[in-house]
Amino acid sequence: MKTPTPHIAAKVGDFAKTVLMPGDPKRAKFIADTYLEDAVLVNDVRGVQGYTGYYKGKRVSVMASGMGMASIGIYSYELFNAFGVESIIRVGTCGSFHKDLHLRDIAIAMGACTNSNYPASFCMPGTYAPIADFSLVRAAVQN
Repeated sequence: MKTPTPHIAAKVGDFAKTVLMPGDPKRAKFIADTYLEDAVLVNDVRGVQGYTGYYKGKRVSVMASGMGMASIGIYSYELFNAFGVESIIRVGTCGSFHKDLHLRDIAIAMGACTNSNYPASFCMPGTYAPIADFSLVRAAVQN
């Protein structure tokens, strides 16, 4: 896949191997400004900012995924296939009905499923999403 892509105006190497993906572009900027050292803007196509910097000495990127499955589907496909990204960690907000979870609690999930018909658009059977690598989830919980 050639770079830049239709949705990401960056060069190979601009993104770290690990990318955090909040949905909201303003949250991506907040994460970069608050948690990354030496953060550099590497993408701003359609207002979807992507930054690369360092967190505790480790090179990390953060880029918004936009809203919905179609949007993150496009961005994640391009990051994996054109920019050499190896891990995407979706970060953001969620709701809960569980009485033991409270506002601002942190929930770490291995996967999520939907009743959307989006996967059928790509001739994929079922509605189950790929799950995270257990070692990545374990590291997130331990840190």
